[in-house]
Amino acid sequence: MIPRYSRPEMTRIWEPENRFRIWFEIEAHACDAQAELGVVPHSAAKAVWEKGNFEVQRIDEIERETRHDVIAFLTNLAEYVGPEARFVHQGMTSSDVLDTCLAVQLTQAGDLLLQGLDRLLAALEKRAKEHKDTVCIGRSHGIHAEPTTFGLKLASHYAAFDRARQRLANARAEVATCAISGAVGTYAAIDPYVEEYVAREMGLQREPISTQIIPRDRHAMFFAVLGVVASSIENLATEIRHLQRTEVREAEEFFHEGQKGSSAMPHKRNPVLSENLTGLARTIRAAVNPALENVTLWHERDISHSSVERVFGPDATIALDFALHRMAGVIENLLVYPEHMQANLDRLGGLVYSQRVLLALTQAGISREDAYRLVQQNAMQVWQQGGDFLSLLKADPEVSGKVDAETLDDCFDPGHHTKHVGNIFARVFPD
Repeated sequence: MIPRYSRPEMTRIWEPENRFRIWFEIEAHACDAQAELGVVPHSAAKAVWEKGNFEVQRIDEIERETRHDVIAFLTNLAEYVGPEARFVHQGMTSSDVLDTCLAVQLTQAGDLLLQGLDRLLAALEKRAKEHKDTVCIGRSHGIHAEPTTFGLKLASHYAAFDRARQRLANARAEVATCAISGAVGTYAAIDPYVEEYVAREMGLQREPISTQIIPRDRHAMFFAVLGVVASSIENLATEIRHLQRTEVREAEEFFHEGQKGSSAMPHKRNPVLSENLTGLARTIRAAVNPALENVTLWHERDISHSSVERVFGPDATIALDFALHRMAGVIENLLVYPEHMQANLDRLGGLVYSQRVLLALTQAGISREDAYRLVQQNAMQVWQQGGDFLSLLKADPEVSGKVDAETLDDCFDPGHHTKHVGNIFARVFPD
């Protein structure tokens, strides 16, 4: 992922230095376990920890000749450790190192993504509670429907990201498995205790059964969850983009002093952050299908999954990490305009209360079909010619003959639409 959309906390996880450090720890812990079993001398295991080191440039130089990254790493490690290095990697295969390392990297990335979700959830909760009773128009099909509150809008997105957090926590746990099982996963050349030891030291669970690799359905689920989180980000970003439209202008991204919106038009204040998030969501979701395709491999292993993961593993996690923090910043600094919300609510002359009138007429004894016809014919007059919906209804003898003025006035009370907001908030924010 390009630096523009990267945070150093996440990029460090995918840098060669961190990857080789994890490889070293896997090999060193495996030596400790082998020493306990009497397979290698304790002095050799101690030498690995005391003398062991690596140099990224040197590994790259060796790999240009060997065309094998793990062998290049082991060769460079041996240059530091000396003769005792012959005991390193005893009974292991490359995937034991590569897959266990990837599990560590994905758990590290998962932890950062959970932190990003926590920041976004905190921002959404704060702003939702701030605007719990800020009445605005709800829309369906992009058209004015009935009143809601801006707090409810934000609470809905909070609930989505709360679900996302639970899914990501589960996916993080599912992908955090260690496999030190040797060629084709039979432990023929290495005792299962080594895997148990390394897993414990690396903060992982043992893979119950590996072939020569950790099954890729685990990784597919992890990246599928990232795709869902990205879609929830895009959903929220799209809402903000709509609300910032000039014709709506109910909320907008914070506009910094000195910020410029257009190279040609000095008046512009564009929703660039939300548009950027929409694009990043597409990038993150692009990892999902390859992750699903990686589940299918030949027999006990092939490496068709490897090159794909080396690209989308870093890119998807780095992009989502950046997107979560950018989205949190947008919500934390979002400018909200209740007066514009009220103006939009009033824009259709009260048509948004049509359902209340429909129900009042049915309660008064009119069939639903006739009630719908009466309400709609008055509504369409306002829709096409303007005017005040309540006044038209009071002037319509078929309506006023069944429902008195006081009842009609009550139908236009926005409080009917917000009376259960507290109950909904109690479910979304139980604490």
